[in-house]
Amino acid sequence: MSWGTELWDQYDNLEKHTQWGIEFLDKYTKFVKERAEIEYSYAKQLRNLSKKYQPKKNSKEEEDQKYTSCKSFLTTLQELNDYAGQHEVISENLTGHIIAELTRYMQEMKQERKSYFHEGRKAQQHIETSWKQLEASKRKFERDCKEADRAQQYFEKLDADINVTKADVEKARQQSNLRHQMAADSKSDYSSTLQKFNQEQHEHYFTHIPNIFQKIQDMEERRIKKLAELMKKFAEVDRQVIPIIGKCLDGITAAADSVDVKHDTQLVVEAFKSGFEPPGDIEFEDFSQPMQRTVSESSLSNSKGEGRSETKGKPKGKLWPFIKKNKLMSLLTSPHQPPPPPPSSASPSAVPNGPQSPKQQKEPLSHRFNEFMTSKPKIHCFRSLKRGLSLKLGSGPEDFSNLPPEQRRKKLQQKIDELNKEIQKEVDQREALTKMKDVYIKNPQMGDPNSVDPRLSELSQNIERLRQECQKFEGWLAEVEGRLPTKNDMNRRQSGVYDGQSTQSTQNTPAVSSCAQDRESPDGSYTEEQSQESQVKVTAPEFDDDFDDEEPLPIIGTCTALYTFEGHNEGTISVTEGEVLNVIEEDKGDGWTRVRRSEDEEGYVPTSYLDVCLETNAKES
Repeated sequence: MSWGTELWDQYDNLEKHTQWGIEFLDKYTKFVKERAEIEYSYAKQLRNLSKKYQPKKNSKEEEDQKYTSCKSFLTTLQELNDYAGQHEVISENLTGHIIAELTRYMQEMKQERKSYFHEGRKAQQHIETSWKQLEASKRKFERDCKEADRAQQYFEKLDADINVTKADVEKARQQSNLRHQMAADSKSDYSSTLQKFNQEQHEHYFTHIPNIFQKIQDMEERRIKKLAELMKKFAEVDRQVIPIIGKCLDGITAAADSVDVKHDTQLVVEAFKSGFEPPGDIEFEDFSQPMQRTVSESSLSNSKGEGRSETKGKPKGKLWPFIKKNKLMSLLTSPHQPPPPPPSSASPSAVPNGPQSPKQQKEPLSHRFNEFMTSKPKIHCFRSLKRGLSLKLGSGPEDFSNLPPEQRRKKLQQKIDELNKEIQKEVDQREALTKMKDVYIKNPQMGDPNSVDPRLSELSQNIERLRQECQKFEGWLAEVEGRLPTKNDMNRRQSGVYDGQSTQSTQNTPAVSSCAQDRESPDGSYTEEQSQESQVKVTAPEFDDDFDDEEPLPIIGTCTALYTFEGHNEGTISVTEGEVLNVIEEDKGDGWTRVRRSEDEEGYVPTSYLDVCLETNAKES
């Protein structure tokens, strides 16, 4: 079916239809362009999402990558990044292959359509011109015929009239003949023009217009075919990346399958295992029998040679896991129970049932915790707390002695591995420079051999320094693993806390104090403290030197003891009636005031036992 024969008279409609076809191409081009923009925006958002959840370098998130679930998530992010890349490929292919081709083809089609309709318009104008010529010839022939008829009638009228002269009749005859001749010429001209028009009209409607419309039909068919091809290519662009997207999804699935639950839970054990034994059973305390309380060693007033014998049997376990940290902080900084009321007599020490220590009213579990904590003087407890806080801020000791044994071993091993890597790196650099020096010696024109000597010397010094540091950490690691004896181990044996020699020790030396305790501080760090308060002299622990430069609390006033107070428990200090002391911490509302006798003697005294006089600036603050 041809537009030239079927639509010979639909020139205007064909022009509108082809214009609609071009507009439809433009519409589809805009659709593909928006799809490409969506794909690019989607890929960009996926990349940003993947980047957002990537573990940050040198952070805890990077350390968490040892867990298989975290590794699986990291693999998912990487696969998602590749997935986003495939959407970028879709966007690029849509833009480069479809949109560009559509734009080019649409421009070509516009030019082609313009030329075809220009040709058709030209043919239409030609046939219209021929029609006008035919109409003019026809009107002239009609007019000449009418003039000939009138001239003939006028001649016949004059010829019948006897009064008209012969000359007039002859003149009318000549005029009539002339008109008839003109009519005959017009007829001949009209006939030839009509014949010519019919021929041109036939060529117009059966040759020129069909050819032009056929070209337009071919152009429209090419447009439809091209649109169909581009639609297929539109789908093919997605189909090309489907295998790679499938691989990305398979990678995510494989990463999920690689998650090892047992491995992750084992890593938690390795990460947080302290190496301590669980706490032992708590002994039954029979309050129905009269019981003489022993004096706490941690009281600064009783720190000169006074102690208490060690409990036979199993050493008392740690009670840290059963007490909240905020409660521990309050126990370490100030007495927990309300202070005793002031005695009614002038000398409370003379009363048989004098004021009790603030720690004597504690429950059995808390009292057991108190006994466990009284292996050091009060000032050491404060130092332990400060050490825990400083470690929490990141300024831990070099040998990781603040950590539990198992964690300390891991940290030391990790440090040794890092040092070995640095040593190997320095050795490789030294070997490379040595080879370079050999080349310079053999070929002096390439360089001066002496120019690398400073660097070689520097590398040798670095290697020696790193090896010494590595040996130092290996020594600490050997101590942790029990390959070498340490002073702490000797003191532990003396105190009887970690071995089974405690019974024999208490029998032979009843006054020896069991003060060596390995315990965690409230912030979760590990401190190792040893007592100096025993009849047998023990070398002072090394870590006390770390706190020699700590600044004591400033004095904010003075106070006078109204009554005698005997500090028996943790954090208190004994005072006598009339004694003048320095105030370093005022009553916070719990009924206790912190005072200082000398640089190493300080503690809490009930506020009701004191006449406090604070300095002016202290009151204002």
